[in-house]
Amino acid sequence: MIRLLLADDHPIVRAGLRAVLAAEPDFVVVGEAETAERAVELARSLTPDVVLMDLRFGPGAMHGNAATAAIAALPDAPHVLVLTTYDTDADILAAVESGALGYLLKDAPPEELAAAVRTAAAGESALAPRIAGRLLNRLRDPLPTLSRRETEVLGLVADGLSNLAISKALFLSQATVKSHLVHIYAKLGVDSRTSAVAAAVQRGLLRRG
Repeated sequence: MIRLLLADDHPIVRAGLRAVLAAEPDFVVVGEAETAERAVELARSLTPDVVLMDLRFGPGAMHGNAATAAIAALPDAPHVLVLTTYDTDADILAAVESGALGYLLKDAPPEELAAAVRTAAAGESALAPRIAGRLLNRLRDPLPTLSRRETEVLGLVADGLSNLAISKALFLSQATVKSHLVHIYAKLGVDSRTSAVAAAVQRGLLRRG
């Protein structure tokens, strides 16, 4: 039997997962966690084979990637399979770097979920086909990266601040702010503030919400 731990802050999602997984003869759900912190505790005490981990657990809560890293550091660590609605390159790469062995989206069909659980339980990579494709594309064609200051500037642009307001907030001259924007536009291949924000969010370089 493959022992499973479900980690998601939505009771309905956990109930749905439990129902789907219960239909598989070789699966048994040994626990549920409504927070990432609780997931780490139960991963230690229940010794599951696979943890199905959501990424976000509400404002101010421990992130699923932090929990994944903590679980991966446990002795005889269970394998973590991320199951989420978020599919930006930034989310995917961060999850893999945290130690997740698999990454699936919540709209995956039941048979794909079951196959991924079995693959993860065997210690093998279990990436949804389109997630694997995106990772390969990312490796073939690395996206431009923004410097910390460029990210700060663009974040304030996204918040609706003018160049003057940004210069005051970051204690920069307006000329320096404009210079950062020119570099941002060049890296992202855009020519406006709105397009820069949209492109950065789409590529996972800037997180909103």
